Amino acid sequence: MITGLLYRKIVEPLLTLIKQGISPEKISLGMTCGIVLGVFPVLGSTTILCGLAAIIFRLNLPAIQLVNYIVYPLQIMLLIPFFHLGDLLFQVEPLPLSAQELITLLQADLWGTIRAFWNTTLRAIVAWLLASLPIFLILHFTLIRLIKTSSFANMGAKR
Repeated sequence: MITGLLYRKIVEPLLTLIKQGISPEKISLGMTCGIVLGVFPVLGSTTILCGLAAIIFRLNLPAIQLVNYIVYPLQIMLLIPFFHLGDLLFQVEPLPLSAQELITLLQADLWGTIRAFWNTTLRAIVAWLLASLPIFLILHFTLIRLIKTSSFANMGAKR
């Protein structure tokens, strides 16, 4: 069931892109942007960021958004670590906050929570910026290699 769903939702769209002649590099760039921008530590911003990346780098918008939506749970899981890393970088005492407490605060008062965590969020963005470049490069070149060596890469993709 899960395997079939993953195949239909992830592998088949990628196969379609490859059959359209999109290069492995462009596919990798779109997937990598979707992953890296998808974990940006500001809730509600990743769809816009991925859309802008798709426009700027001429990437397939549905593909980058698909990857962005797939990594949404990862964004939630990485919020607190980015908050703590940002606090560490700026030598600020970390907030004593669990992921569940953050979710409860966001559900109770989204805008109030955003205002209360503004400085923490800015520090988290700096932490994300520092982490995102090496992660982007590793992911991008790993995905290019995987796409080029996979069995479906021989189905008409430009090399």
